[in-house]
Amino acid sequence: MTRLIASVALAVMAASAAATGLESLEAFVKNAKSGRAEFTQTVTAPPRDGQAARAKVSSGSFEFQRPGRFRFDYKKPFVQSIVADGETLWLYDADLSQVTQRQQAQALGSTPAALVAAAPDLRALQADFALENQPERDGLQWVKATPKNKDGQLQSVQVGFQGDALAALEILDSFGQRSVLRFGKVEVNPALPASTFQFKVPSGADLIRQ
Repeated sequence: MTRLIASVALAVMAASAAATGLESLEAFVKNAKSGRAEFTQTVTAPPRDGQAARAKVSSGSFEFQRPGRFRFDYKKPFVQSIVADGETLWLYDADLSQVTQRQQAQALGSTPAALVAAAPDLRALQADFALENQPERDGLQWVKATPKNKDGQLQSVQVGFQGDALAALEILDSFGQRSVLRFGKVEVNPALPASTFQFKVPSGADLIRQ
């Protein structure tokens, strides 16, 4: 993943080479008020019945504006969108022609999106996550975030930074599934129109409210 969420993936305020992952996260949350990038996501499920683990790769674009607004648009291999407008979280699956609507405050909390896009400051993150530095690898500084709420599906998230720029997310859920996002073509603090985070249910799509 190049300089970044490069977010949820995006602050490119150059830090010293000695900066820790936690210091980079703090700078990122403080300085990156908005951003956009492209991403590649690789999801690997744990092996079953002696079979090798299989990986699924998808790609798309990501935009965010603090606090609480973000948008993931998956373009390949299937069209999907995840949009948070500050009050409502929308999940759209074009293949199923289905939209799921949830209250954002209940849906985010201890999620990767809260780490890179939703939280207004580090203190807000520390209310939901235990944060600890990790050893440098792949030329990135890492911080591990473990949800304090043990009832969710998220086991941990590791966030990788290049300087203060978010470069990678490694997400492990409670089922042993690992999701790795790499960010590229990052823009930090672009002017994003309000329409970026508005979602309109497509004509003919089924709407499910949760």
